[in-house]
Amino acid sequence: MPDVRLFLFDDRHARRWAPFTLTRPAGELLHGCLTLRERAERVLGVPCAGHLSRSALIGFDEPSAARVLALDELGTRGARVLLSSRAVLDFQDVQLPDGPATIFVDGAPAGWVLPDGAPAPSELWLRNPATAPVGGQSLILQGRLLGHPWDLVAANDDRIGLDVRELWPDESAPEGILRVGDHPVSLGDGAFIEPGVHVDVRSGPVRLEPGARVEGPARIMGPLFVGRDSTVLGGTVGAASIGPVCLVRGEVAHSVLLGFVNKAHDGHLGHALVGRWVNLGAFTTNSDLKNNYRTVRVWTPDGEKDTGLLKVGCFLGDHVKTGIGTVLNTGTVVGAGSNLYGGVMPPTVVPPFSWGAGMDLRDHRLDQFLETAEVSVGRRGQTLTPGVERILRDAWGDTAGRRAE
Repeated sequence: MPDVRLFLFDDRHARRWAPFTLTRPAGELLHGCLTLRERAERVLGVPCAGHLSRSALIGFDEPSAARVLALDELGTRGARVLLSSRAVLDFQDVQLPDGPATIFVDGAPAGWVLPDGAPAPSELWLRNPATAPVGGQSLILQGRLLGHPWDLVAANDDRIGLDVRELWPDESAPEGILRVGDHPVSLGDGAFIEPGVHVDVRSGPVRLEPGARVEGPARIMGPLFVGRDSTVLGGTVGAASIGPVCLVRGEVAHSVLLGFVNKAHDGHLGHALVGRWVNLGAFTTNSDLKNNYRTVRVWTPDGEKDTGLLKVGCFLGDHVKTGIGTVLNTGTVVGAGSNLYGGVMPPTVVPPFSWGAGMDLRDHRLDQFLETAEVSVGRRGQTLTPGVERILRDAWGDTAGRRAE
């Protein structure tokens, strides 16, 4: 189909994926070796022209991401594909229909194909696609719809294996590593694993993107994805997705780091989902298993939910900072922009833009937060874009009531 544009939309569930969708659209979250947006682009063969999400995110302009647009910016020109950002599409051959169609994923309505001239769906339909009338053809796509943020972590190990098998099936392991197992080791251009590093690929593959490196002494275990220009500085790291330009050391397992995360010191990070621009002080450690071996309950904007999982770590929003020796309890949710220090365990729910030690939390002053954020992104050769800065300012104001409580 010529002149096709793809848009990902956050429905009512994705918009409540705390603490992440306060500051970014759900489609820019990492799962396996790709963001949800990158996966949709690759499977459908169409570049993403933008996200549709909460009005507070309009103008989101993070480099290398798709912008967040207002609904009226879709227009009626050309064919448009609208897909739920919660859709994790399997690799498959997709033939987009010429006429209107309703997209189904995992047995549920998950979007539409709109031909040239057709009006955009209403805001109500975007929030809940099940309310939209089913018209035209049915386009059934293989995959699943994620329900909660912890699903990104629980299904991540298997997704890495599937991604590597499809995208980088060829072996490119360097000489000198200490290897055990038969799954592939794949290195992009300029990626490097130092001689003497122990590479365990019995349970899954290892993929290093261009410019990524693993320095010894270290033990890395598949399934593992290390994004471009990220560095594993040592320790035991495995069963994880590490986004671009991260520094990682210590014990990291069954976790997802979205990108630009600084965990350059020892400490345990397990079954965790970590936003962008997070800095974890030395020996920051999270629990991912309750002492009574019961399933973990996690706070959400719609109330506390039982995950049904025995192992759940922490959820850290964008620009979270922890001081040396910070300890996080099982299922802790830390809102974006928070700064925790003092070596005292904070509550399991930390409102966005909090500042303090333990239960003594107060406002993280907006001017100080933005100053730190500018320095943080500048240290990685990036800039705090006007759109992202405006979103952070608005998020600080919109969450003042939560901090006051």
